[in-house]
Amino acid sequence: MYVSESNAEAVVSAVASATEAATEVAAGGWRRATGIAGVAIGVVAAGAAAGVAIERLTVGRGMRQKARLALDSAGPYGGLRGNPGKAYADDGTELYYEVDDVEPEAESALTRRRRRLFGRKAPAPVTVVFSHGYCLNQDSWHFQRAALRGVVRTVHWDQRSHGRSGRGVSQVRDGGPVTIDELGRDLKAVIDAAVPDGPIVLVGHSMGGMTVMALADAFPELIRDRVVGVALVGTSSGRLGEVNFGLPVAGVNAVRRVLPGVLKALGQRADLVEKGRRATADLFAGIIKRYSFASRDVDPAVARFAERMIESTPIDVVAEYYPAFNDHDKTAALAHFAGLPVLVLAGVRDLVTPSEHSEAVAHLLPDAELVLVPDAGHLVMLEHPELVTDRLADLLARAGAVPAATTVDGYGSTSSTAGPG
Repeated sequence: MYVSESNAEAVVSAVASATEAATEVAAGGWRRATGIAGVAIGVVAAGAAAGVAIERLTVGRGMRQKARLALDSAGPYGGLRGNPGKAYADDGTELYYEVDDVEPEAESALTRRRRRLFGRKAPAPVTVVFSHGYCLNQDSWHFQRAALRGVVRTVHWDQRSHGRSGRGVSQVRDGGPVTIDELGRDLKAVIDAAVPDGPIVLVGHSMGGMTVMALADAFPELIRDRVVGVALVGTSSGRLGEVNFGLPVAGVNAVRRVLPGVLKALGQRADLVEKGRRATADLFAGIIKRYSFASRDVDPAVARFAERMIESTPIDVVAEYYPAFNDHDKTAALAHFAGLPVLVLAGVRDLVTPSEHSEAVAHLLPDAELVLVPDAGHLVMLEHPELVTDRLADLLARAGAVPAATTVDGYGSTSSTAGPG
């Protein structure tokens, strides 16, 4: 993506501000540093981990605040709830999940289809397990959940320290960062609790896709014996340290040098930093929109929905996850998906995990369906829900989770004229 000279200057300025914030934090100058820290937090929480160009704000702050409140009160997204459950990670972290079961009338039709696919004896219903991305939660799959509700059994869970799941025990106890391998074991714990038997389709977005890869790496027998389909959306198998987030090389390199130190310092005083984050809400919203969506006509309620999910992730959680992405390399684990129905989907204008990473995954899985969505950013499942849901429904048909003739609807649209699904 092209970055103008003025935007490049904004990047350099943001880097300098982040460095200044880290210095002031170390010296105890929290009151002065808090506002600057809020800018740095917005950058990271948007999944960019880099400086950004900031659009001019042409509407009064009071009016913007009223608009956010109106969207929060009327926003229809993220309100779907299922049967709650809890799983426990190997370090004791409480992992929250919800199950949406198949409606009885749909189940009889699905059983006939499964008999043709799996043999004379119908197995347990196929369960689709959704894993969300960094700084999001299970509600990020709102449209797909609405479309599949009652048609197929689904499990939606919150990754450790996200959503309704508990704070990571090992992170609080030991002060160490999260690892992608740890997330793979967390997913296994959720599957053991919510899907103890029967075939599974794994769906992961961004960090959730990396979690799926880590599961395959650690538990290849689970993939071999029970997984019948995989969807990897806007994710990567490695080399994330090379992503430039749409920034000039000098800017992104400078950000990478200072960001780990800034995050570590900010994470140590999360309470004060969160105040600064709230004070920079307008800037935060602009950052999220830039790094989440590519379309110009995204429904403001959807944009606010994404903003709400991201801003709910505490700065100390943002900080402890960040190192995991540079260390992530699960390229070899992709071999465990060979021979399965696989969907690899990405937005062409994704600045966080560029579509080239999805193309690299598909290259290693030549039988996978590769779908590149024009005019789509990182949150493609919210930006173009109808396309993502259609491709996911096709994958489920190929995996035997639903009859080939099944239609799914009710997922709505993100255009400003459409209502919720």
